[in-house]
Amino acid sequence: IMENCSEDYRIQSFDVDTQKLLKTALKDPSSVNLEKVTNILVDQSLKDPLFSKEAGRICYTIVQAEAKQDNGTVFRRHLLNRLQQEFKEREETRKRSLQGWVCYVTFICNIFDYLKVNNMPMVALVLPVYDCLMRLAQPDALLNEEEVDCLVLQLHRIGEQLEKVNSQRMDELFFLLRDGFLLQEGLTSMARLLLLEVLEFRAGGWMLSSTAHKYYYSEIAD
Repeated sequence: IMENCSEDYRIQSFDVDTQKLLKTALKDPSSVNLEKVTNILVDQSLKDPLFSKEAGRICYTIVQAEAKQDNGTVFRRHLLNRLQQEFKEREETRKRSLQGWVCYVTFICNIFDYLKVNNMPMVALVLPVYDCLMRLAQPDALLNEEEVDCLVLQLHRIGEQLEKVNSQRMDELFFLLRDGFLLQEGLTSMARLLLLEVLEFRAGGWMLSSTAHKYYYSEIAD
């Protein structure tokens, strides 16, 4: 049974009390302080790049468990509040720690991917997610391979979903990426390759042809 397998959720990096709190939150959310749980998950996501990719699943499980218990949305509310607070401080975060900023983007995109309301993405997250991706497409960010890498990974993951809910913003984002690819001085060859790949990825209807896949991924493997 997956619920008992905390390894699956990468929570073994926490101290014993925190692990216990998180395990309880996954099964019986109404019995714990969900604001505290939210802060633990977000704080860890901002520090740990691997965790920021996993945290969406944990949040999803808690949201599901809470809905089953009493139709509650307390956890979701705390989570959105905290995401919003971090969103407001995103420029300071980026200046202070590029890794923290990349982790934040990964986390918010992960939440966007996992948390659905009636099978639709959460409206409250659409514009903040776009704003984060637009920030990664600015000239100063394109010079950092970490940011380009993050941008491309997120677009692979949620690009198609995002375009369905707001295609105009996606067009704007891809104007920036195309300009960056064509005009930007000082891009690394890796950043150039990643940008070209994501331009082709969207042009192909969010799919890579097998020849393109071979081309890009043999380059990356070398």
